[in-house]
Amino acid sequence: MSIGSRLKELRLKKGVSLQNVADAVGSSKPHIWELERGERDNPSIDLLRRIAEYYGVNIAYLAEGQRDDESKYGALFRNADKMLDDKNKEIAAELIGKLIDMQKKNDGSN
Repeated sequence: MSIGSRLKELRLKKGVSLQNVADAVGSSKPHIWELERGERDNPSIDLLRRIAEYYGVNIAYLAEGQRDDESKYGALFRNADKMLDDKNKEIAAELIGKLIDMQKKNDGSN
């Protein structure tokens, strides 16, 4: 699957228009449309980063279709790192740690 195909698939899955994507990533509607159609096959890394963040995937997924467990949550953690102060980052880390511990206990009891 090409970058364009993945971009179109992600846009349709999210249920947004070309204009919505263009506005969100700071590009033009025709440029996004050309990327989706494969008419532009070498977008800048900066644009790919913004698109990946918008869709909540990693750049490797857009470029090569590689999806790993981190890609699902990568954008969430990047945004949390940017937007939360140190105290709230500590709270978030503690909550995630507790959830992992709970999951381990549940997995062990099955």
